[in-house]
This record gives sequence, C-alpha cells and structure tokens, in this order.
Amino acid sequence: MNDDSAPIEELAARATDDVWVIISRLRRKLMALDVDPEGELSPAQASVLSRLDRYGPSTASDLAAIENVRPQSMAKHVIALEERGLVERHADPEDGRRRVVALTEVGRERRQGVRRARQAWLAGQLVERGSEEQLRAVITAMALLDEVTQA
Repeated sequence: MNDDSAPIEELAARATDDVWVIISRLRRKLMALDVDPEGELSPAQASVLSRLDRYGPSTASDLAAIENVRPQSMAKHVIALEERGLVERHADPEDGRRRVVALTEVGRERRQGVRRARQAWLAGQLVERGSEEQLRAVITAMALLDEVTQA
C-alpha cells in the first residue's frame, strides 16, 4: 500500500514517527555544530544558558532538577558560567534566602549569536537541498505542528 491509498490513521502514525525521528536528529545536528565563538562551554553549560535564555532566571536547584543532574554538579556549572561573565546570581525577590541565576548581557548576546549561527546553517541547508515547493510544504507542516502544540 502506498501513501496515496493509506487510511488517514496510518498516515498520521507514519507522520508521527517521522516527526519524532527527524526532530530528534535535527536537534542533535544543530547542537553538534561548532558555532560557539569561544567553544569552551560544555554541553551542560550550553544547556543552562539556553534554558535561562528561554525561560528566564531560575534557582540552581531548579536548574539541577530540570537538567536531571545533582545540585552539586549544577553548582559547578553555574560557577563556571559566572566566572566567564555569562550568568550572575542575585537574591530572589520573592524569597531573600534563595539565589536566582540569570543571564548577563554578555551571556544573552553569546546565546543569541549561537542561535543565529544555527538558524543560518539550517536556512542554508534548506535552500541548497529543497525546492520552493518543498520549503512551502515545510512551512505548512510546521504550522500544523504548531496548531497541535496549542491544542
């Protein structure tokens, strides 16, 4: 049975498998690109910067829980990032006993530079390998996936 005659449930199942595999593979590829201008961050440190950029300030213990690492390990990552001037710690405005970790302006600029480099790489690959019709199909597929995420 080819895709033209498959029931919609089978098409949805295949699309689900393809989306899962391709998004995972694309994410690994983008993360492996050597686009960090200074290149000295570990994957865990880069992940902390990404999370702080996306979700805003957080405590080190919350970051440890989200990243599924021990609090001691997260403390080492935060100290390393702080020594590079990429994050800063300050008192939590809601609970002065706690300290929150936030991106510095240097950390934010670095994070945005890495993101722009990854976007440029992906855009270049899409232009090199895809037709206008295929790129429009990708845009349509992404709109559908966005709709699913908001359901």
